[in-house]
Amino acid sequence: MALRRIFCAVIMGPPGSGKGTVSGRITKSFGLTHISSGDILRANINAKTELGLLMKSCIDQGRLAPDDVMSRLILSDLRALDQSSWLLDGFPRTVAQAEALDQAYSVDTVINLNVPFETIKQRLTSRWTHLPSGRVYNIDFNPPKVPGLDDVTGEPLVQRDDDTPETVTRRLKAYETQTEPVLEFYRSKGVLQTFSGTETNKIWPHVEAFLHRKLPSVSQKKA
Repeated sequence: MALRRIFCAVIMGPPGSGKGTVSGRITKSFGLTHISSGDILRANINAKTELGLLMKSCIDQGRLAPDDVMSRLILSDLRALDQSSWLLDGFPRTVAQAEALDQAYSVDTVINLNVPFETIKQRLTSRWTHLPSGRVYNIDFNPPKVPGLDDVTGEPLVQRDDDTPETVTRRLKAYETQTEPVLEFYRSKGVLQTFSGTETNKIWPHVEAFLHRKLPSVSQKKA
């Protein structure tokens, strides 16, 4: 049987744009391995590694992690995948990171979720979390049964530091300043595909149809 070429994809969008939800649907529908920079960051923060402590300080201040640190971590995970096709979520966030990735891999497509900042601010500042389980509630469209309490345990919900209005605003400004040039980097390479909207469920069918065209063999396999 002929070896299948590895398909390399990146998903981009501001924090709170629905990247996690769309990424989950892509991995389920198309069989790509999901590599989340957020998951890698959290693993290092929870393990209290030297890099993890440095990153926590950045996140608490609404800043992005240093380029060289993020590039080392992500490229290490990608190399470990060997022959698997993958979807990168949350990386690259700067042109320096994009260049580091470009030196190691040829990216086939970059899916950009273009969600208005005002929509994201409303979405994120309405978000409350049950820290022990990671369950997330949104007071606008997924509220807890009892205000302020987790549905399963009845324990109190908290608003994460990075979901407060001040930090959300800082994160969105950091995104705009540091990540928008990455879109230009990929646009100049002809691999950028932008999907605009305010609701993930309305954006998803367009992403799905686009990937069916890009990955016909996967489409037939799933049919």
